[in-house]
Order: sequence, then C-alpha cells, then structure tokens
Amino acid sequence: MAIARLSGGPLDGQVVPLDDDTDDTLIVPYGEGQLVYRRQGVLEHTGEGDGPSQATFVFGEETEDINPDAEGRLD
Repeated sequence: MAIARLSGGPLDGQVVPLDDDTDDTLIVPYGEGQLVYRRQGVLEHTGEGDGPSQATFVFGEETEDINPDAEGRLD
C-alpha cells in the first residue's frame, strides 16, 4: 500500500491512503466541493523494509469556494 502526503491547501500535512491506480491527480471531497492535489515527484520508499511507499501531492485548486462567507454568516 502507498500513501499520499498532502502539501498546501486546507489539508496541508494530511496523509491519506493511495490506491494503486491513482494518476497524477488526487481529487478529495471537501465541504460542498472538491480539492484537487497534483503529484510532485515520484514514489519514495519503494524498497523492502523502508516503510510504505509515499508520494507528495501539492494543492492545485478547489471546485467551490472553501469559505464563501468570510465572517461565518450569511446575509
């Protein structure tokens, strides 16, 4: 099993399982929309005995505003 380390955006620092068939783009549900992370570099730790394989994914964009009302209320 491989893991994805997320960098940037609202999920910065999170680690999520990575399916074997994941492309270079990881789309994660978030609120009413989705967050798009893109792979940076190649898989690391691919040898035996050095832990799970991991890839870094960097925040690219969101499909909806993450915080459409900055004051936390709707007028």
